Amino acid sequence: MTSILRSPQALQLTLALIKPDAVAHPVILEAVHQQILSNKFLIVRMRELLWRKEDCQKFYQEHEGRFFYQRLVEFMASGPIRAYILARKDAIQFWRTLMGPTRVFRARHVAPDSIRGSFGLTDTRNTTHGSDSVVSASREIAAFFPDFSEQRWYEEEEPQLRCGLVCYSPELLTLLLLSGRQWKQPEEKLLILPRPH
Repeated sequence: MTSILRSPQALQLTLALIKPDAVAHPVILEAVHQQILSNKFLIVRMRELLWRKEDCQKFYQEHEGRFFYQRLVEFMASGPIRAYILARKDAIQFWRTLMGPTRVFRARHVAPDSIRGSFGLTDTRNTTHGSDSVVSASREIAAFFPDFSEQRWYEEEEPQLRCGLVCYSPELLTLLLLSGRQWKQPEEKLLILPRPH
């Protein structure tokens, strides 16, 4: 594995999943999406997919043998999910804080305004997933976005996103740069985002 050199100010990547319980409810899905935007995450990539049971088993193999494993695998393969690659300073910890505790009962008491505190149903149907470390973020991003090169992103896209004027296209559900090779959309379709901190 090649080491990725990052400046001290470099944006960090994390994987965020919106689970089937939230994707099945458009109002909740949109509310979570708006939380991502309002908390100044940059949406680097996004896709919706139906996850095959075999892929779920591989993704959660570290939990194999635990009491919740089979229930989690069945649930994650039960309907569409939305996967994001998110970027911002301290993205992993910030996303985990925004999600709230894994256990919904605890989330409702300790972090009632968190995503899980607001929308979670059970410890399995808890709306979201997020990477817990840089190593797991790289592994999980590769599982959902096999064509995405983290190395190339840090070399080519990250400096532009960190330093450039970034906008979000609600129509395209993606980030665009207001300068450079990527942007040619009418401004009325764009939401201008502040530079990430």
